[in-house]
Amino acid sequence: MAEKVLVAMSGGVDSSVAAYLLQQQGYECIGVTMRLYENETAGIPRGHTCCSLDDVEDARAVAYDLGMPYYVLNFTEEFDEKVIRKFVQVYQNGGTPNPCIDCNRYLKFDHLLNRARELGCDYIATGHYVQRWQDENGRWGLRKNDDPGKDQSYVLYSLTQDQLAHTLFPLGGMHKDAVRAIAEEQGLCNARKHDSQDICFVPDGDYAAFLERYTGQPMQPGQLAGAGHIEKRDHHRLQGRKPQRRGLNAKGEGNRQIAQGDGQPMAKPSLVTGKHDASSLR
Repeated sequence: MAEKVLVAMSGGVDSSVAAYLLQQQGYECIGVTMRLYENETAGIPRGHTCCSLDDVEDARAVAYDLGMPYYVLNFTEEFDEKVIRKFVQVYQNGGTPNPCIDCNRYLKFDHLLNRARELGCDYIATGHYVQRWQDENGRWGLRKNDDPGKDQSYVLYSLTQDQLAHTLFPLGGMHKDAVRAIAEEQGLCNARKHDSQDICFVPDGDYAAFLERYTGQPMQPGQLAGAGHIEKRDHHRLQGRKPQRRGLNAKGEGNRQIAQGDGQPMAKPSLVTGKHDASSLR
């Protein structure tokens, strides 16, 4: 009897090809998309982001073409609690959030794995570019992908031994152009679909605008200081973390970028800028 795999399908080409490859390896596959948020509720246009309504339809179409059962799981409450709220709180406290890591930790490899077990699946699978391996003592680990431009091992550092033992990464060791070639050969509808680059719920990269929309509170101007001096002016979009340069308009010679944030809740947030080597001040 074939082992059963719950394949996390974002609607993109990577997870679609991952599902195809698993079928070719003899696994019985079930496709699933996690509904993490409503685009319109977040003030984001349809499309242009992972797991939008358009992406759900793409994933459904691929699953149909591959003859796989397909479901959409509503994880909007969990995503808001574990990922979006933390993103907002960390930013408000002057920190640097990484919502993709939190999504992997709390949603894909926790809630989704639990749901897979409820459905009688032996594994979950994703389209991450990473290689899973097991040492002589039976301990699981991750290796960087052969294609350095598509390595995603860093966002999976939090996986436990149990999670690694029950997760498959069919694209491990592959290059992106090879993945797209397979999708085209199989006639998948998303073979040439663009890659999502931004945080899924902030696709335009304007974190300040998202924070204002989500909290209902305007972002307060902050003080922009240079290393060794203070520039007597406010910076309206004080939202960056090191090593940001664009949009700061900081005075001074050399390659200037953010060197330090206060890291604490602030009545008036401030950032220190400096030359490239000053970024070690953090």
